[in-house]
Amino acid sequence: MKQLPEERFNKRRLISTYLSVVVSISLVLFLTGVLGILLLNSKKVADHFKEQIAMTVYIKDSAKEIELKQIQKTLSLNSATKKVNFVSKEEASLRHKNEIGEDFIEFLGYNPLMNSIDVYFKASFLNPALVSKLSKDMERYGYVSEVVYDQPLLELLDDNIKKITFGMILTGGLFILVAVLLINSSIRLSIYNKRLIIKTMQLVGATKSFIRRPFIKTHLFMGFVGAIIALVCLGILIYEMDNYFPELKILENPVEPALIFTAILALGLGITLISTFFATQRY
Repeated sequence: MKQLPEERFNKRRLISTYLSVVVSISLVLFLTGVLGILLLNSKKVADHFKEQIAMTVYIKDSAKEIELKQIQKTLSLNSATKKVNFVSKEEASLRHKNEIGEDFIEFLGYNPLMNSIDVYFKASFLNPALVSKLSKDMERYGYVSEVVYDQPLLELLDDNIKKITFGMILTGGLFILVAVLLINSSIRLSIYNKRLIIKTMQLVGATKSFIRRPFIKTHLFMGFVGAIIALVCLGILIYEMDNYFPELKILENPVEPALIFTAILALGLGITLISTFFATQRY
């Protein structure tokens, strides 16, 4: 049976409305997922920079072999320590020679450098107070000449990481709120186009739950499709990020991407269900 022009127009408009809802849901969920990925990996990036900061303990030439082993063992057993590197004065002079391009030992006639121990800390423990306390503890050893670390850089890094983390959490909360409002508006517009059908069903005695049921099923399906599209795009993005930034080791810990995927799917279905319920309640 041939469709009337008005029927074809209504069908095209309905398809267009449904398509716009799915696109809105998938786009908003994808951007929310991207923000989640950035939030999780910003911590990894911050931890990476934290773990590059070293505290250097310079040892006097008069120190005995047993004393060197003792201080290295003490530092290694500290729960905040990630790695301890002993650098001999000969190795240090070779590094300086490679950096400046000249052998200063030939000029001076002796090696003025000292043996040293570079201490790297675990990111979760690193803070200015801890490094300052450990530095003072090391200076109590009679065979320790001095302890050096970049205190301004450490304080600046610690302060900036806190600010960035707070800013990203705040942005994430605002973005989720915007996502809820956008998806809710798209669904309300979709249901608004069918308000006359809803009124007709009410006039013939249909109950609210009977009227609401097909709308909820339809929009839940659209929410599911939108979430799947967003997850496929996120999967491609994560794969590419892992190829371009292997140091982040995104795919080595599959729990984090799985949590983001689960949250995105739950968010898509949850917002769709709640928005559809209240939109049909209004009309």
